[in-house]
Amino acid sequence: MIVRLMNEAQFRLSDDLAAELNELDNQAVKAVEADDEARLREILGQMVSIVHERGERLDDADLSASDLMIPPADLTLEEARELFAGDGLIPDLPA
Repeated sequence: MIVRLMNEAQFRLSDDLAAELNELDNQAVKAVEADDEARLREILGQMVSIVHERGERLDDADLSASDLMIPPADLTLEEARELFAGDGLIPDLPA
């Protein structure tokens, strides 16, 4: 899968990481609902770390479509509310 870190770059990650990122996404939505900006930033930081540590950065000239986008770890609650409309950052995975 292709993941875009907003304001940074795109990375290729194993599809096996989708469930782990989806769980963090669900936690991020809960943090937004609880108005817990510190927790939101912690979770987004974890997501960014997963991408950096386990992903392979794509060349800037690569125009592959992103399967999901992860915002920067310093995202505010207000910005998150705009991005998290509906299912969050990652659409729910089929059961």
